[in-house]
Amino acid sequence: MTTSFNRASSGAFSLPASAGLGLKLQHTEEILTTHPPLGFVEIHAENFMVAGGPRHHYLSRIRQHYALSVHGVGLSLGGKEPLNQEHLTRLAQLVARYQPEAVSEHIAWSGLGGRYTNDLLPLAYTPASLQRLCSHIDQVQQTLNRPIMVENPATYLRFTESTLSEADFISEAVRRTGCGLLLDVNNVYVSAVNHHYDARAYIQALPLDRAGEVHLAGFDEQADDSGAPLLIDSHGSPVAEPVWALYQWLLAHTGPLPTLLERDNNVPALNELLTETAHIQRLLDEPRLRECRHA
Repeated sequence: MTTSFNRASSGAFSLPASAGLGLKLQHTEEILTTHPPLGFVEIHAENFMVAGGPRHHYLSRIRQHYALSVHGVGLSLGGKEPLNQEHLTRLAQLVARYQPEAVSEHIAWSGLGGRYTNDLLPLAYTPASLQRLCSHIDQVQQTLNRPIMVENPATYLRFTESTLSEADFISEAVRRTGCGLLLDVNNVYVSAVNHHYDARAYIQALPLDRAGEVHLAGFDEQADDSGAPLLIDSHGSPVAEPVWALYQWLLAHTGPLPTLLERDNNVPALNELLTETAHIQRLLDEPRLRECRHA
């Protein structure tokens, strides 16, 4: 039995429709000193699942100035095994401590038989895996007493046993659980190139009315065994031009959405990242998007 939540409950999906940045410890002092014009910051939940230390020292201060999104990477929502209750309890404690404007996780799995990978692994899109995912989302939402958002994956293979398209799988999970959508535009582009499908058609098939946040990031380009392009969601480079173009197309259909710049590898100086967030903000501030928002 799924439990529905709405946008108004528990302050969910209340990030400002502006540019945000993934928070890195090496940038915290500069952010506190200069207060750059960011709408929000985002943290990886697992980096803060401790009682104290420098991370909490800085986050507590930054939280006074910026809206906060908590993004989990280790719950293994799509896994076959029950959720790790200790991990979920720590997430609940973190959310209670900081009362973020948004909480999100991935449609992926990362653990089996007590072993955990440092990766977000894909799942087959079947009725059985959909039911498990929905059950896990329900458990998280009940524990946190708020809806979460789930993020579309970047994938490099597809399962022959899948009977649902990825967009239909995600849409049905959102419908059944009342959760929101974290739309990662870079992931869409990476998967569309890897699997040879239309990125725009994929996005149009998603429940965009439930999109509470957008992610943008960079990718690496490699080649598969046949020499065809293979894109890797690396978060180690600036946003690529085709991803910017897809993002602009998205905004033309949705109006402004809270948009995060992710950079987890090869992290540059803060000013370089702020150049990209400023570009995001310019796109969000275009007059036609304001008209779209108020239509």
